[in-house]
Amino acid sequence: MFANLINESSQNQLTVKVGFSWTEMFFGFWTPVFRSDFKWAAILVLAEILFGSFTWGGGAFLVTFVFAFFYNRLYVKDMVAQGYKPADKASTDILKSYGYI
Repeated sequence: MFANLINESSQNQLTVKVGFSWTEMFFGFWTPVFRSDFKWAAILVLAEILFGSFTWGGGAFLVTFVFAFFYNRLYVKDMVAQGYKPADKASTDILKSYGYI
């Protein structure tokens, strides 16, 4: 499911994914990098290195799997903190039903 966000001051519009992040699960820290979310990219890299080094890489997969459940929520909350708001009533309803806003 997708929702539209708009920043009223800059008129930038984003379409964000709501729910489980399959791209996060398959691509790990590259998902936040491509979304220009460097804070979470750095956190993921550190977590993957930390847990992966003690488990011969298995911990890195575990980090990406667990993080996939809540990365989209973190991304939307960061965008709302930067001034983005739901662009329409349908997006507002979707974000409220998932507990994002």
